[in-house]
Amino acid sequence: MRSVVLVFVVVLGLAITIVQAQVPTPEPLQTPSTSTQVPSETTTEGTTTTGLYPDELKLAEECDEELCKLPNCRCSSTDIPGGLLPRDTPQFVTITFDDAVNVINTVTYRNLLNGRKNSNGCPVGATFYVSHEYTNYRLVNELYNQGYEIALHSISHRTPQDYWATATYNDIKQEIADQRVQISHFANIPFESVKGVRLPFLQLSGNVSFQVMADYGLEYDCSWPTSSYTDPGLWPYSLDYASVQDCMIPPCPTASIPKTWVLPMVSWIDLGGFPCAMADSCHFTPDLEDEEGWYKFIVSNFERHYLGNRAPFGFYIHEWYLSSNPAVQAAFVRFMDLVSNLSDAFMVNSSEVLDWVKNPIPVNEYKAKSCRTWSSTSCAFQPDCGPLVGPNGMSYWMGACNVCPTVYPWTGNPFGQ
Repeated sequence: MRSVVLVFVVVLGLAITIVQAQVPTPEPLQTPSTSTQVPSETTTEGTTTTGLYPDELKLAEECDEELCKLPNCRCSSTDIPGGLLPRDTPQFVTITFDDAVNVINTVTYRNLLNGRKNSNGCPVGATFYVSHEYTNYRLVNELYNQGYEIALHSISHRTPQDYWATATYNDIKQEIADQRVQISHFANIPFESVKGVRLPFLQLSGNVSFQVMADYGLEYDCSWPTSSYTDPGLWPYSLDYASVQDCMIPPCPTASIPKTWVLPMVSWIDLGGFPCAMADSCHFTPDLEDEEGWYKFIVSNFERHYLGNRAPFGFYIHEWYLSSNPAVQAAFVRFMDLVSNLSDAFMVNSSEVLDWVKNPIPVNEYKAKSCRTWSSTSCAFQPDCGPLVGPNGMSYWMGACNVCPTVYPWTGNPFGQ
């Protein structure tokens, strides 16, 4: 089974009545009130994890549907939330992009997404899993102000991949929890608007990253591919109980970690019949210059969801793949046009999917809802900060919406002080 690369576009669709507002000055890095000490490693049934709590994590039990009820808990299942029939269920499409946001790929994002609407008249959504290195935070601010979701993809995105598989609690805290405060600060976007995580290389860290998410108020992870639950697809679920999801890139979580949710990356099936979590990781694909072939390839994977149990369809991709392959990009645009013309399909931010799962309503009620609103935020017009010396001795330039850092921000020093 092929290993998955990184990025996947999330959702287009989100509604919009932009209210002018100002985000308060970000607070210093926060730690959970429960403890400020990170204890030595503890073991949960063979799983090693480092965390804030001295007691061992509880091994997750088989899900009890009588106790696990929405909106706070959901068993891992292909069942449609709320017991809805497929024809009454909105088909959500989540478009996601990974990695740094810069002056080159932002042009692609503007051309593809800005001004596009779903059939209900609401602007489409997309989720950007942003890594810190080489990111221009003024452009992150622009994406947020367009109504797209900003999520976390780590500060360092470091190699090798094994680093993430064996990461400690403090490693993930510095890479993910600290990045939430960092991105809110430099992009001047609301701290609470940053809710999601995608780990680099889709490499899970067992229980550790989910424990950090729970401790620091992050809501969902979208790093976990499934090839066993593609037809019908796996719907999002919480980690209160044991997951039935297959573990393609171990270690996967085994503990009961309430308050955290999994947005499964339901794999595509390539032309050779093999699963691929991201569109640009599929091996057997149409020729990269074959627009019609790519359009049919995308639609065939979409129809598995749309004609099935309507589990969210993820179009996860890296911007470079689209910009390097104009025929693939043209096919993607045609697919978005298709979705925009379907009365029961919607391109939305990833967090919107989770909001619906927690409180499912039939598609006719969903279409009648008001479009999502958000508050636009300011960004100081100023030259890029730099050159800023990084811990690796390299010099960087960085666009920021506020005071420039002294050195290039990094793990352990997310504000570059």
